[in-house]
Amino acid sequence: MFWSSLACLSLIATSYASPLSRRAEGISVEIVPAAASVSSIADLKFTANIKNTGLEAVRILNYGTILDSKLPTKSFVVTKDGAAVAFTGVKVSVSLTDADDSAYTVINAGETVSVTHEVAALYDFANAGAGTFSFEPITDFVFAGTAVEAVSPATFSKAQAVSNVVQVEITGDLKKRELKALEGRARNICTNTSRASFITSSYNEAKTLANRGISYISSRGTSDSVYRAYWGANTASRITAVLQAVASENSSSRTLSCVDSYGVCTGGVIAYTVVASTNIYYCSIFFNEVATSNLCSGTTVASRNVRGGTTLHELTHAVANTDDVTYGCAADQRLSDANKYRNADNYNCFTTQVYQNTGC
Repeated sequence: MFWSSLACLSLIATSYASPLSRRAEGISVEIVPAAASVSSIADLKFTANIKNTGLEAVRILNYGTILDSKLPTKSFVVTKDGAAVAFTGVKVSVSLTDADDSAYTVINAGETVSVTHEVAALYDFANAGAGTFSFEPITDFVFAGTAVEAVSPATFSKAQAVSNVVQVEITGDLKKRELKALEGRARNICTNTSRASFITSSYNEAKTLANRGISYISSRGTSDSVYRAYWGANTASRITAVLQAVASENSSSRTLSCVDSYGVCTGGVIAYTVVASTNIYYCSIFFNEVATSNLCSGTTVASRNVRGGTTLHELTHAVANTDDVTYGCAADQRLSDANKYRNADNYNCFTTQVYQNTGC
């Protein structure tokens, strides 16, 4: 079996209850570098102070933001001379229905929470070369209510907090650092027969979904209501090119694993990919998802628990460099046309909707 990589942050079974806000009222972020100039990327360390000046406590999802200091996820946008520095860490898939308290940070009214980051192994500083780098924290927070409320994905909202941007000069020693794997967990293949079979099936179903999407667009065109909901005014050729890349993926250099080699499977994480190696690691939650055929027997598209759709989402990252702009089918449809094109979750929701509409 030939595998493709994934680079995914997919929040399963959620759509935001309200349109995405522009600013997070009462939340501010201050980034403080350990030094303004360092002679080695090993010394690239930052403290992030997240302050709540509001009147109520807030609960914020950590993943993919400056609050995520435990997992090697993308917490900064790093640039040099205006050009983006490639992220080489880990992107994760998350089930909000399975997320525990470790997935969130609660900040009480008037409180400041501080987290620290070491980023040497998370960005491609070597290719960028020595110079002055800009570090902008990712503050697109998903708010899960107050500390006294029960966590309910149906009431989640998203907003961006005000933050500063810092610059750090790196004068030398930009050699790429490797992510630290858990000791004794170096094997990156699934030796569990049933789980290996489950992953293989999800991969094959992802390709089926991609082909169904291509055929649907070819026959229905860009004026179709489902197409317009997920792609807006994007041309058919742009969308089908991404789906074709998934359908024809045949790399033999990437592996899929059911072993959590990097200790990331916690707090509702379904799967993750180490971007630098493009190897994929599935967590135990993934194996609770259902076959794509279940879309014909009661599973809803919005449930976000179809294994083929999850793997397709991830494959689009690998073969078409898609991103994770937002999550949940309703939120996907509210994006701008440009963001619809680059958001991996749009391909997931669109193809599973097409399958349900035409394959049952």
